[in-house]
Amino acid sequence: MRFAPIGAAGQERLGASGALIVGMGALGAVLASHMVRSGVGLVRFADRDYVEKSNLQRQMLYDEDDAAAGLPKAVAAERKLSRINSDVRLEPVVTDVTASNAEALLDGVDVVLDGTDNFRTRLLLNDACFKHGKPFVYGGAVSSQGMTAVFVPGETSCLRCLIGSDPDGGGETCDTIGVVSPIVDIVASFQAIEALKLLVGASEARRKSLLSLEIWRHQLFDMKLPPSKPDCPTCGAAGSRRYPSLDAAESETTTLCGRETVQVRASKPFDLERLAERLAPVCAVERNPFLLRATLPEGERLVLFPDGRTLVQGTEDVTRAKSLYDRYIGG
Repeated sequence: MRFAPIGAAGQERLGASGALIVGMGALGAVLASHMVRSGVGLVRFADRDYVEKSNLQRQMLYDEDDAAAGLPKAVAAERKLSRINSDVRLEPVVTDVTASNAEALLDGVDVVLDGTDNFRTRLLLNDACFKHGKPFVYGGAVSSQGMTAVFVPGETSCLRCLIGSDPDGGGETCDTIGVVSPIVDIVASFQAIEALKLLVGASEARRKSLLSLEIWRHQLFDMKLPPSKPDCPTCGAAGSRRYPSLDAAESETTTLCGRETVQVRASKPFDLERLAERLAPVCAVERNPFLLRATLPEGERLVLFPDGRTLVQGTEDVTRAKSLYDRYIGG
């Protein structure tokens, strides 16, 4: 409140606002911390994954106890954040954000923050935000490089105008070429300050550019966002908008780039207790209230979530992953 551009009135607006963070890895952990510490009234965050020891180098909300317990990131984050600002309402959601639930996750929030690690989900969020008139704060970081921009329906072009419509056209990841943790904090902090400007209504202070950083060689570039493309299905001519990522058919399997993991989605939720009993005679099974991990005789590991998702870890071969899934989980 002592910071004049926010003041008491701005702090009240923050308290009456809501933010959605999708992805609670490196970027999401920093984003959530800033939103909670800034007093944003509702902070909803969604993530499909659980904490592993390799995350700890850059994912600042988590520790070795979280990794040892195999806690979903959303659950571990809620436990930490609830001890930081009890006036904020936290809504952790353990889920894979897809076309079937993306729009519902936007309900009741005023801004959407990108903590994801892939352009398929970013394009999905981009479409959902532009369909429902919500600002989308994009961010990405890998190696020592980062990028961030703010896309506001009716005011700017969208992410699809900037990168095209190929969700798999996207380059390296932290799991393939690594990341130095300071770039994560820097990019997420740039995202967070733009979110605060949006939430307090400081439109004159907003950055209207794509910011690119390379912190190892100390390079910074600011590029003005291009105008909306007339034929863009997301933000082009009003009569031709289709939001293709929201209409796309959902795949049963998804390869998680650089992680030797294939996600398989079942058609219905899992009864983890029943599955643990079934798998225990043939696998080494670990269980907590949120997930089940089964190390297979073949060497791979299955991680099962109550919502019907399975991570097949140890392979990027979709055919092998499906074969193992069918062998141990079935239809």
